[in-house]
Amino acid sequence: MKKLTIAILLITSCIITHAQELKTGISVHDPVIMKQDSAYYIFCTGMGISMWSSADKVHWKREQPVFASAPQWAVDAIPGFKGHIWAPDISYYNGLYYLFYSVSAFGKNTSAIGVATNTTLHPNDAAYKWVDHGKVIQSVPGNTNWNAIDPNLIMDKDGTPYLVFGSFWDGLKLVKLNNDRLSVAENIENIPTIATRRKAVNENLPAVDGNPVDAGGNAIEGPFIYRHDKYFYLFASIDYCCKGPKSTYKMIIGRSKTLKGPYLDKTGLAMNKGGGSILLEGDSNWYGVGHNGVAHFDGDDYIIYHGYDAADRGISKLQLKKLNWVNGWPVIGE
Repeated sequence: MKKLTIAILLITSCIITHAQELKTGISVHDPVIMKQDSAYYIFCTGMGISMWSSADKVHWKREQPVFASAPQWAVDAIPGFKGHIWAPDISYYNGLYYLFYSVSAFGKNTSAIGVATNTTLHPNDAAYKWVDHGKVIQSVPGNTNWNAIDPNLIMDKDGTPYLVFGSFWDGLKLVKLNNDRLSVAENIENIPTIATRRKAVNENLPAVDGNPVDAGGNAIEGPFIYRHDKYFYLFASIDYCCKGPKSTYKMIIGRSKTLKGPYLDKTGLAMNKGGGSILLEGDSNWYGVGHNGVAHFDGDDYIIYHGYDAADRGISKLQLKKLNWVNGWPVIGE
């Protein structure tokens, strides 16, 4: 009887421990998703880059961060940086997973984008090891009127890799990468702006909430380009994240038949001239929603983003929904 009792207690303990490991309604910021085999992995903003895994897209297990300690190159490049890494982007090419990520001083364009690679996303695989390749591109106050954060890798129709990125300042930028995806392949002094809130080049949107004057009120960031049928679609987030119940984040969309644009919204206004059709915004359930990624798996397109939960003090929560296409435009499903 005693042995049976002990066995029951051990089984119960294992069940409770397993239940504690798996969570729903997880709190994330700036998530992206990738499926490998039968497992789903989320990467998002956090110390060392936060990572979650799931077998069903509903119950999530927190994995160990990508980096156990802050990359030394980032510590050297960003004064005061201690390892809190923003807005990663995950992609797969030629046997490697590429994880781009952002390091920055808050509210400044003292920023840089780095990249790490791995042959697998399964943490229990003996081959699992992130290899950091360091800095890809950097922004410097006074030298660059753009901010090197929020990266997303996109391939042109001929397979050439590009990186779209940006936050505030001059808006969203597009830069060509070398084929190894580890470095830029063009002069960064002349890279184009593909989206901005400014409707005219010389328009100076007013700074708000203590934002730097040079960043102004050009509240656009989190670009993600996704190719569907004959168009490239540029997703972006506008207005303000990270303010809990006062968050006003929302997502906009435009499309182009060429990667370099111009990206036009539903009215025909170019996103590099202040255009962008609203894809999703806050409501009574969510104060704000934004910073999305898009992925295709299980025969469907999915959009992943975070929303500020009105039922839970404005805490940032994971949202993962099917992305449908109606008359050539994305529509977020259930």
